[in-house]
Amino acid sequence: MRPILLALGVSAAGIAGAQAPQTPPPPPECQRIGEVHIVRTDVFDTRIPQEDRALFRLANTLHLDTRESTVKQLLLVKPGDPYEPRLLRESERLMRATGYLHDATIRVLGCADGNADLEVAVQDVWTLKPSLSLGRKGGANSSAFGIEESNLFGLGTQLGLDFRSGVDRSSRMLSYHDPLLGGRRLDLTASYADNSDGTQTRLGLDRPFYSLDTPWAAGVSSRRETRIDSVYELGQVVGQYQVSERHATAYAGRSSGWRDGWVTRWTAGWTQDEHLARPTSAPGIPAAGVSADRRLNRPWVGVEWLQDDFRETRNFDQIGKTEDLALGWQMSLQLGLARQAFGADRNATVFSFKVNKGWQPARAHTLLVEGSAEGRYESQSLAGTLFSGSVRYHLRQSDRRSFFVGLSADRSVHPDPDQQVLIGGDSGLRGYPMRYQSGKGRWLATAEQRWFTDWYPWRVFNVGGAVFYDMGRTWDQTATTSTAGTPPRLGLLRDWGFGLRLGNSRSAIGSVVHIDFAFPLDGDPSIKKVQFLVEAKRSF
Repeated sequence: MRPILLALGVSAAGIAGAQAPQTPPPPPECQRIGEVHIVRTDVFDTRIPQEDRALFRLANTLHLDTRESTVKQLLLVKPGDPYEPRLLRESERLMRATGYLHDATIRVLGCADGNADLEVAVQDVWTLKPSLSLGRKGGANSSAFGIEESNLFGLGTQLGLDFRSGVDRSSRMLSYHDPLLGGRRLDLTASYADNSDGTQTRLGLDRPFYSLDTPWAAGVSSRRETRIDSVYELGQVVGQYQVSERHATAYAGRSSGWRDGWVTRWTAGWTQDEHLARPTSAPGIPAAGVSADRRLNRPWVGVEWLQDDFRETRNFDQIGKTEDLALGWQMSLQLGLARQAFGADRNATVFSFKVNKGWQPARAHTLLVEGSAEGRYESQSLAGTLFSGSVRYHLRQSDRRSFFVGLSADRSVHPDPDQQVLIGGDSGLRGYPMRYQSGKGRWLATAEQRWFTDWYPWRVFNVGGAVFYDMGRTWDQTATTSTAGTPPRLGLLRDWGFGLRLGNSRSAIGSVVHIDFAFPLDGDPSIKKVQFLVEAKRSF
């Protein structure tokens, strides 16, 4: 039974070349969509001799396949629609993004009488996930146990029960997510968490902009949460806040759809935003400083620009999976007016801006840039504002090797009392304790040599490896009200290390397990000389 159990938690299909196969161009005479044929492959493809084994056949028997009707609901075309190749490519991306389909390809079988008959080929992953995980990063352990079905009855519905124990809190959570409610493009999300330091309730119903051509969207959501947030210095808790949050939003949006490779979307809505943070204390931990209450109820408007520019690739951020790399411009801006007349505790302009762009001048070179700004303008100055940016560069040396360099920076302006900018083992500086250094800004640089092997044990998981070097620091360190004086200025922090990567594409978890050994080169004498980290991430 070991191969089946491993299939539940780790990976999938064998590593292919770095460039994913492209859908062949259709005959030029295709005018409309004809018949649509759905071809479904189970978790293990028993047509492959290596996977035609008793244990794999048993796993397929125990697994409930995605329904043909569910696959058709994900398609952006139906019989009789005008034939547009870009809608087929976008449909492939939407199906791959579900998490319960390992891969999806659409090809034209023929064009009799101008009607393009389509073959839609999809492969399932194992979606019933009894999980038991142990993690360690930044010198702190975490654990989780639970069970989740992410394709309930083959309908794409998620239902989960999780028990987690981490650095900040332990939690018991029941969650439900149905992105195709009633067979329509309605997205229902609900969850309840009973935590060691409070509770959290979420409920949302959306009709989202699910495709580039979606003409309208609308939705409502609500979240209530109580918890304890901690203030850190040198990885140690030096103060705490008792936090109570209430957040509710209703919105509606319009779009003219895809126009010459671009999409513009306008949205407007109302948000109730209450954040109450009161200093509290625990045995051996003093209370934090002043209260950090914020009530920012507001109407708002937003605009989003998207450029339709994607590339299919493999062995980029995942192992052995088709990845849809977004290279086009993605920009969004939202402005809200918090006013006391609306129930806010101040007059402020609340803003959020994000931008992403990628460049791939040649197959071997990929540059990805991201930037964001989020906060508010009040009393003629910025407040509670965080500026962030990152640059990632990938040099593909071969189908099995790549070199990665990343640089990120964050800068806070007049942060609220309960807001910190931290760096440590949980934020990319792998050789140091979590939340080790604090300040008003930080930067982090990483260089990593990556290997994607063809080792495929039991045809269950893919294996990769990395050697890395990290360096970074915070600046503008300030003392908290619970400590005397300014914390020690540690300056530049550096580390190096190596690790193993286990790809996970056979199950719906879809993550990459990192097992790293990191060696700090700086810091105070109290930290360990070797940091051992185990965690699951969404990328390599």
